[in-house]
Formats: sequence, C-alpha cells, structure tokens
Amino acid sequence: MISLSYLLRFLEEDALFGDVTSEAVIPEDMRAKAIIIAKQSGVIAGLEEARLLFEYFGVKVEQKVKDGQKVEKGQILMEFEGNARKILLVERTALNIIGRMSGIATQTRKLAEKVKAVNPRVRVAGTRKTLLKPLDKKAILIGGGEPHRFSLSDAILIKDNHLALVPLDEAIKRAKSFSIYKIVEVEVESLEDALRAAKLGADVIMLDNMTPKQVEETLKALKREGLREKVKIEVSGGITEENIQDYAKLDIDVISLGALTHSVKNFDVSLEIVRD
Repeated sequence: MISLSYLLRFLEEDALFGDVTSEAVIPEDMRAKAIIIAKQSGVIAGLEEARLLFEYFGVKVEQKVKDGQKVEKGQILMEFEGNARKILLVERTALNIIGRMSGIATQTRKLAEKVKAVNPRVRVAGTRKTLLKPLDKKAILIGGGEPHRFSLSDAILIKDNHLALVPLDEAIKRAKSFSIYKIVEVEVESLEDALRAAKLGADVIMLDNMTPKQVEETLKALKREGLREKVKIEVSGGITEENIQDYAKLDIDVISLGALTHSVKNFDVSLEIVRD
C-alpha cells in the first residue's frame, strides 16, 4: 500500500494555502454526496489511494469495484458522503491518481495479454522512466506486469554509459565481486557483446534496440555456445504495441517498455456531485 504521507504531498501541492474557491462559495458545514464514474472502459487502479485521501478528511467512502478489475464506460467506481468542502478539496488529486494509475494498468494489461497470447512464459515489465515510482510501479503490478527495478539500489544494471567509462569485461567482473546478493544485468547492443556478457557470468542480458531478427540470431548463438539456459534474456528499446508479439514469440524472458510510464495516456474518470 502507498503511504498516506506520500499521497498527502500531492494534495499539499494542489492546495498550498487551501481551496479558496470552495472556502469562498461553499458553506463550511454543508454536506454532499458524490460519485466517481469511469468515462471509458479499461483496468481500474488507484481507488485504494483515493479512498485513503478522502477518508483522511472524514469523508465516508463506498468502493464499488476493486483495483485491477476491468470496468466499463459509465460504471460507478466510488460513492462518497461528507463535508462538501473536503470532497472538493480532494477531488482533483484523487482523479489524477486514479487516471494515471488506471492508464498504466490498462496499457500494461493490454500488452501483457498480447504477449501471453503467443508466449505465456514471457513477462512484460516497466522501467525507471518515471518520477512517480510508487504509484506507477504499483499500477504496472495491478495491470499484470513486472515493475523492474524500483531504484538504483535494487539490482546491478550495467548500461551503455557505464561501459563508456569501464570496459565490458572489467565492469562485469567488478559487479560480480561487489555483492553475491545482487543480480547483475548487462545492456548490450550486439550479438558479440551478448556472448561475452554470458560467458563472464551476467545473470540477465538486456538486448537493447535490436530487431526481432537480431534477437533471434543472438539467441541461436547463445544456444550454440551452451549459454542460453544460464542467463535471462530481456529485450528493450523500439518495442511497440504493433511489434511486441514479434518479440514475444521468441525464446526470451522479459520485454521491458519505458512507454508504460513515460508516455502513459490518462484514463478518463470524473467526480460528480449527486443531488438528492
């Protein structure tokens, strides 16, 4: 669960000195009922976080669906009753959280199902290309994907900029000796470097910006050398909804996409005041 203190930071940013419109227009003791409605179909996420915020301000919440469920356009997701000012104070922050998380969860589920249709063994993963990691990573999990690394502390991932400073062989040797508890992943862009990384004991090899044909050739080379079963293979870079199945049908383990978070399309939800 995302911590309440983390969520309140978004609300504090949105109402730094209070909600002046509601304070000016809405009587202090006025009560209201409201609902949140899905304006499109997809996988819902972020309701748990929205509930935490509303309940913190004393608003009674009835959640109609659970995070991870598929919802239809026009479906009521939550019902509220409480102080009108408090409902309006939380409204936009809650909708932003639900919209972003549901957008990520919906796209993740869509791609995961496309991948599963051709190769159930392959997992879809996100990346660190996000500034809202707690929310975005949770949304990926809700959508049925893998969150990948949460932070730089989670695993060793040797990328091109590391290799611009330290040669591949030396980088892997240093990484392997650094800790016996951390997975060592290496990003490579050629068949030759993939073979070298596997021979040097990398746990995961990320084939970056390779075409499906190049990935297939690399996999064949790893098998010829008896190395394929010793490593996990991740593909990343240039992967889209249109070509993801071309990669998924190959003998790989993970497909990672920064687009799950860095260019997510917001899921449309709205809050409406209900008149008795």
